[in-house]
Amino acid sequence: MRKPLTALLATLLVGLSVTAYAKDTLTIAYAGSMGVVMDRALGPTFARTNDVTYQGIGRGAWGLARLLAGKQMRADVFISITPGPIDLLISDDLIKRAVPIASTQMVIAYSPKSRYAAQFKAAAEGKKSWYKILEQPGVHFGRTNPAVDPQGRNIIFTLLLAQRYYHRPNLANNILHGFQNPQQIFSEASLLSRLEAGQIDATSGYLSAVVSRHLPYIKLPTAINLSDPALADTWYSKAHFNIRLPNGKTETLGTQPLVFYAGVLTNARHPILARHFLAYLQSPQGQRLLREKGYSAPRGAPLG
Repeated sequence: MRKPLTALLATLLVGLSVTAYAKDTLTIAYAGSMGVVMDRALGPTFARTNDVTYQGIGRGAWGLARLLAGKQMRADVFISITPGPIDLLISDDLIKRAVPIASTQMVIAYSPKSRYAAQFKAAAEGKKSWYKILEQPGVHFGRTNPAVDPQGRNIIFTLLLAQRYYHRPNLANNILHGFQNPQQIFSEASLLSRLEAGQIDATSGYLSAVVSRHLPYIKLPTAINLSDPALADTWYSKAHFNIRLPNGKTETLGTQPLVFYAGVLTNARHPILARHFLAYLQSPQGQRLLREKGYSAPRGAPLG
């Protein structure tokens, strides 16, 4: 009797492992700044509740959108910050509709390990001008690539608006030393990690990502932090610049509201599961997790 029993147990174990292996995998491509909330909160929680496997892909939103549009990558849901990357996929018929799920604002994050940390702390307390610290020759400032990532563009818009707001015409160039200065540009996934390690003194950042990682930061005036949609046409729109894109073309860029949008891809492997995840992002539980990680309430209307 032992052999049949052993064989039966082996069959059951194989069946269980096949069942576990056969779980659906929900793939979410998301703006890289959302790494903490996606990979430590929203993704795992949804996966446990729905008995699925979660796979997150976090990179610059423009870069992801181009990979998805070029069929070099496939995902079930795409989450972008600013409408631009979503609009690209809508125009290619890869997303029919995207909904706002959260919003944020630009801040300056700084490293507690920086030799300028005391000065940045004074700026955070309103006792020192933040831009004068960043203009100092020895400060190592980090940001993302404006050719592929909205955050890389948004810090440029913020500094161009700061020029007007503080009446300092050369402020942006004094800090950035060129819009596409390779000495300041890092991948979105590594930017805040480098800051935590003290490899750079300060970085651009979204309040949501900075709060998620418990980093010290300097809050910026509403007039330059791109957080208020009411200022989009009357003030934020005054900031624009030219940039060379990966395809070699030059494009004039303008500001867009700092709103996170999520949409189901039309070529999703698991469209029903993807729609459930979209509903989860908008649910009280999903919104609570976003708030806990520093995200503000969604603003604006759906796209598409």
